[in-house]
Amino acid sequence: MASVMEDPTLERHFKGHKDVVSCADFSPNNKQLATGSCDKNLMIWNLTPKARAFRFVGHTDIITGVHFSPSGSLVASSSRDQTVRLWTPSIKGESTVFKAHTASVRSVQFSSDGQRLVTASDDKSVKVWGVERKKFLYSLSRHTNWVRCARFSPDGRLVASCGDDRTVRLWDTSSRQCINIFTDYGGSATFVDFNSSGTCIASSGADNTLKIWDIRTNKLIQHYRVHSAGVNCFSFHPSGNYLISGSSDSTMKILDLLEGRLIYTLHGHKGPVLAVAFSRDGGLFASGGADSQVLMWKTNFDSLNYRDLLSRHSRRVTPDPLPHLMDIYPRSPHRHNAQNGTVEINPIVADTQSGDPQVVEVGRVLFSTAMSYVFRATGSCSQLSAASSTGSDERKRWGALIVCFMGLTYRYAALKSLWPFHMVTLLRDSSSLISSPLCLLINASFLQRHREHESIHALFIWRHMLY
Repeated sequence: MASVMEDPTLERHFKGHKDVVSCADFSPNNKQLATGSCDKNLMIWNLTPKARAFRFVGHTDIITGVHFSPSGSLVASSSRDQTVRLWTPSIKGESTVFKAHTASVRSVQFSSDGQRLVTASDDKSVKVWGVERKKFLYSLSRHTNWVRCARFSPDGRLVASCGDDRTVRLWDTSSRQCINIFTDYGGSATFVDFNSSGTCIASSGADNTLKIWDIRTNKLIQHYRVHSAGVNCFSFHPSGNYLISGSSDSTMKILDLLEGRLIYTLHGHKGPVLAVAFSRDGGLFASGGADSQVLMWKTNFDSLNYRDLLSRHSRRVTPDPLPHLMDIYPRSPHRHNAQNGTVEINPIVADTQSGDPQVVEVGRVLFSTAMSYVFRATGSCSQLSAASSTGSDERKRWGALIVCFMGLTYRYAALKSLWPFHMVTLLRDSSSLISSPLCLLINASFLQRHREHESIHALFIWRHMLY
């Protein structure tokens, strides 16, 4: 069947992760895309052409979830290292660590007002955190197995969660009680989220299904089995009319929720698709998977007025009258299977519009970086270990040497104070250290830093280091 829609197109692809891409989210202004990976790094991709990307280092295990705050000034990430981090998405790479879970944290999300975070964990709990005071608030604990995902409703009054106990639970954030349980899963419930109006929740399962529940009537209203393997993730279009899902069958599916049918099957990833996300305005969506790639797509199909679109369809799936636009489901909760009339899109990923961006790594501790420079200059870390075993005097000399090296990298260190002179005095008697390549490195660095200022001071200290 010919499609009257404009088909989605692959706009860009990003390479920078070194392992599976596990999560993705767009910034509210659509200028940045955040992704997390099994390489333990958070990447912030700037969507303007030729802009630099930033790699944030801090987590010590796989990153499982990422979400921008409503203002875009913060990014939250969850990890298997049992922590949640709040990052400033800039070159400073500053982060705050939240810790209260006792097992892997599977997901993280800001509330719509940006004041709270909700997290899900393998410790069988859902936790809510205060962003401003940066502290844990309370737990929601009724799941009997790992909790894979938790999400706030648009108004922040409810939380939906799902997990390996094969249930989806609905929580009241005021009473902190579970107010409803949705079951009927043949395996783990892998992902859950609210639609944009907050009237429905969708959930995906390891049993290859997608289900949509009306929380006003507590009834299952749509049931899709369009994938041939487990569904790992999905994202509602901001209009509430479409949903995109990612699966271990290496495909993404786009569902028309008003028509109640599958409209697109997207290829492009080599391996399971583990992350999908629409941008805040719906004009773009991103995907990530086991091939370590991040693909960014242009939506296109939502550009036409939906009423006009329906009038131009050459064939309808059902002759029933149109549902009301506030409803997102057909008249009966029948199962929807894949149909032959869907459009298959299989782009050549190598032929996208952008090359790999320059990546700037931020977030490492400066002391560790300085230490690595010292170790490279001496040829091996083994000298430091040998020095540690020879006595306290030798350890003091090595410590002074490291501090001296770090201090001399600042342009005015010797001009403001004479402490480098005292450090050199401690080292002068050790001929084995003074003869090492590190001494030459310090001398060269020192002279370069001070050749334009107070040359007498610089030459005096340099001469003292040699003699």
